[in-house]
This record gives sequence, C-alpha cells and structure tokens, in this order.
Amino acid sequence: MKNGKIRFGLVGAGAIAQSYSQAFQTSEHAKLVGVADVRLEAAQALAERAGATAFNSYQAMAKNIALDAVIVCTPPVTHPEICLYFVDQKVNVLCEKPLSIDSQSARKMVNAAERAGVKLTMASKFRYVNDVIAAKSIVMSGILGEIILFENAFTSRVDMGSRWNSDPSVSGGGVLIDNGTHSIDLMRYFLGPLAEVQVVEGKRMQALAVEDTVRIFVHSAKGVLGSIDLSWTMNKELGSYINIYGSQGTIFVGWNESKYRQSGSRDWVVFGKGYDKVQAFRSQIDNFSRAIAGEEMLLITAEEAVASVEVIEAAYAALRKNNWTNVDFGQADSTVNAAVEQSV
Repeated sequence: MKNGKIRFGLVGAGAIAQSYSQAFQTSEHAKLVGVADVRLEAAQALAERAGATAFNSYQAMAKNIALDAVIVCTPPVTHPEICLYFVDQKVNVLCEKPLSIDSQSARKMVNAAERAGVKLTMASKFRYVNDVIAAKSIVMSGILGEIILFENAFTSRVDMGSRWNSDPSVSGGGVLIDNGTHSIDLMRYFLGPLAEVQVVEGKRMQALAVEDTVRIFVHSAKGVLGSIDLSWTMNKELGSYINIYGSQGTIFVGWNESKYRQSGSRDWVVFGKGYDKVQAFRSQIDNFSRAIAGEEMLLITAEEAVASVEVIEAAYAALRKNNWTNVDFGQADSTVNAAVEQSV
C-alpha cells in the first residue's frame, strides 16, 4: 500500500481505462500508480493525468513498480494470459467483462488465483450503481410480491465496423458477449442462478461478422421469466434499463431516475437519481480495494464471474441451434400460406 491506499496498475489505456482513471481521482481507498499499453503514447497520456508511470508492456510494469492490484482493460481474448501472469506474481486482479470468452479458461483463472491466495474477479459496472443496489433491496423486502418478469435492455446505435468488439477472434462474439455479459450479471444478481436460455438474432444491419441485435429469453432456477434486448444498431429510446414486475408492484431502474409503485397505489416512489458512471467505477474500485484489505466481501465473486461466462456460453449454443418452429397455416389459410411460400 501507499499512504494507506491500494496501489493499482491499469493494463490497457483505451476508452474503458479513461473511466477508471476518472474514478481513481476521487477514491479514498486506491491509487493509480502505473499504466501499461503497447501504445506507449496512450499509456503516457493517461499516466500523466493520474500522476502514474507509463510502460509499453504489462510485464515491464510488474517488474518496475510495486503493485497490490491491477485492472485488466484489454480485449477479452487476452484476459487469461494477462490475468494468469499477474496471479503468478501474487497481484490481485480485477478483470474487465467478460472474464474470458469460454468457461474452461475462466475456471483456470479462478483456480490459479485460489492457489496463489489472491483476489480475482470480473468488473461489471452496473452492479455498483447505487440505484441498482437500492432496487435489489426493495425487491428483497417483498413489497413487490413474487417476481414474475425481469426485463433488461441495452440498445444504442453505434458504428461497430472498425471496433475490436465486433471481431470474433478478439472479442469472442458480438453484442451478445459484449453488452450481454452486463445483462446476465444483472439478471443473476436479482434472480439468482439461471437455468434455461434461448436466443433469437435480429437482422444484421452493419455487415458485421457477428450478431448486432439479439433478444434473449431466460428462466431462472426458481422459474422467473427474463428477457433481454441487446443491439448496436437500434435504440429503443427507453428511460429505464431494468424493469421488474412483481405480483404486488413494479420497479424501474432508469438512466435519469429510478422508481417503484405498489399495486393499488397511484403514486410512484422515486428512490434514485439514475446512472452515475463515475460513481459506479469508483465504488467498484473501492469494493475491490477493501476486499484486498480484508474489510469487506467482493460484491461480485469469482464464482459469479465464471457463472456469467457459462451463461453466455450457453446462450451462444442456443443461438447456433436456432430452433424456430414453422407455423402451420392449415386449409383455412391456404391463400396466406401460398403467399408466404411465394415470397420466400
């Protein structure tokens, strides 16, 4: 530690690393001391603003400065190699989502961390949003009754043509593994283990090698139905990204406001001011820092991180099966049936 703060290094100086850099500025528990990126100029630019030291490789950073922890902000295919390197160095690792592109390598990472006696888990910013945590408390209180349906949507128009997120050899897939990892982690947070998953792909509008729009259907182990909409191509223009419907009420977790209403009441109860990105990243860093110091538990455990990878893996298997059932129009609809066949 330095001045009582956990010493962090950042591996990767891309867009997500900029958000972490902002969060470190107001953290009471952590300090950014090093930034590593193969693009040295990018590492230097970020490190200069943070008062940290820049390196052109994560190995150089590990060998030249003392680190208590690192945050891995590189593309998913690189996660196992980098995380295992730092685990071997006895450095705690907070790895950006997804933890890995397959469950076998994710399990290998977690097992290695357990043997080394260090913390390793997946970063998932929405789990640290104050409104999300408050919503979980409201749901658990029982005032909304039994949960019947969980809905989540992360949809926006983004040109993915030149981004690594749409290169399956780097990212492991498309919008399903990218945005969907957040969705699955949130759904598991509210509903517990997930038992069944089905995925339907929408029309590809961006000429990508991967899916850019999908709808996911899930049954939790307790039988609760969940649906998730993900897209890089359309924006549903929703005010909320989580909607939970119970037998006695409804709760919306929104971008600018979060609220709930019990059945029989005309009035909504506002309980949150919406999504605060810097707050979420800072809370994530602070939780990891306090967990390293033995002061609290990790909000997202290593086992939960692996579970998210397993669900995404199952979701891709469901997507590949594509089990659509043809509609039998019958004799009464022979005209419609003929028209459909002619258009195919």
